[in-house]
Amino acid sequence: MSTRPLVIGIVAGETSGDILGAGLIRALKSQMPDARFVGVAGPRMQEAGCETWYEMEELAVMGIVEVLGRLPRLLSIRRDLTQRFTELAPDVFVGIDAPDFNITLEGRLKARGIRTIHYVSPSVWAWRQKRVFKIGRATDLVLAFLPFEKAFYDKFNVPCRFIGHTMADAMPLQPDKLAARAQLGIAPERHCLALLPGSRGAEVEMLSADFLRSAQLLRQRYPDLAVLVPLVNAKRREQFERIKQETAPELDVHLLDGQAREAMIASDAALLASGTAALECMLAKCPMVVGYRMKPFTFWLAKRLVKTPWVSLPNLLAGRELVKELLQDECTPDQLAAALLPWLEGGEDVKQLHETFLALHQQIRCDADAQAAQAVLELARGEVNHV
Repeated sequence: MSTRPLVIGIVAGETSGDILGAGLIRALKSQMPDARFVGVAGPRMQEAGCETWYEMEELAVMGIVEVLGRLPRLLSIRRDLTQRFTELAPDVFVGIDAPDFNITLEGRLKARGIRTIHYVSPSVWAWRQKRVFKIGRATDLVLAFLPFEKAFYDKFNVPCRFIGHTMADAMPLQPDKLAARAQLGIAPERHCLALLPGSRGAEVEMLSADFLRSAQLLRQRYPDLAVLVPLVNAKRREQFERIKQETAPELDVHLLDGQAREAMIASDAALLASGTAALECMLAKCPMVVGYRMKPFTFWLAKRLVKTPWVSLPNLLAGRELVKELLQDECTPDQLAAALLPWLEGGEDVKQLHETFLALHQQIRCDADAQAAQAVLELARGEVNHV
């Protein structure tokens, strides 16, 4: 590194990346107060001190049709960023998530002699595994949240560092269930179930009715059962309310705006769509059942593309079936309710699951912001550490 202040190029493409970027910037500034950060940033990264050439919303495009409509603009931004970063010659470039945009950009910058990091591994271990070779060509280092991701990159000799998961840092090892219940107005002695039918419209449409029917079946066994349904936004809430009116109009549920984490901590069990919610539920120490359904052709295709024996992160982390996964034709009210019942009953199985969840939480609780900052500094200095 020269005597100039450390210069970090950085591009985040969505809210989750903005949160990670802000944490990384703060951790780096605690060691290098005069470091300069420049690129594409959201409000949190800008507040932490990042100069932005484009607003992050420019890159936050979901869906094939939407991407096609925005493609000329996205390609223009990437060309401009390639030129600007080449002229700036930062000590390190960090692409945070947004793999379709960032990995190509990283490859172009690496070819021009700029050291590159890709922060947050795409799910290459699960499907489209050949992407690992493109990632290896484009980056000097991948920062991975989970240990099995590093193990996958190691198999292909792609430099990767396991840094732990920021969510594991943010959540307490022993959540306060009584406090969460008090916050949500749930009496301590009641049985409590959280339903999380997903954040996407298609998930809510496909899963909500059967999730509600499962709750109806469980209410027959436990008349005191409180049913919490956190929904990510007003649109999903309106959609869920419509489905509930059609499916289970008489079922009393507590609809929550957000507050998924509090609902998980407060509950004895959760029924949820697969995804990051399963990891959050594990960290909340809430026993769960994963239910998921797709359109038949999509599921047929996924079965052929996905290379892992499980879909939920707790099972992938444990390397065994910790939590029941009921997918497609198995995702029925009877089977979902039967799988949830042991968790609501409590007992030794629940205690053992809590202990396993705690051990997995500790395994991925590594102060990820500080670890990521350390990796950036080492690469900037030309040091190599892929532990």
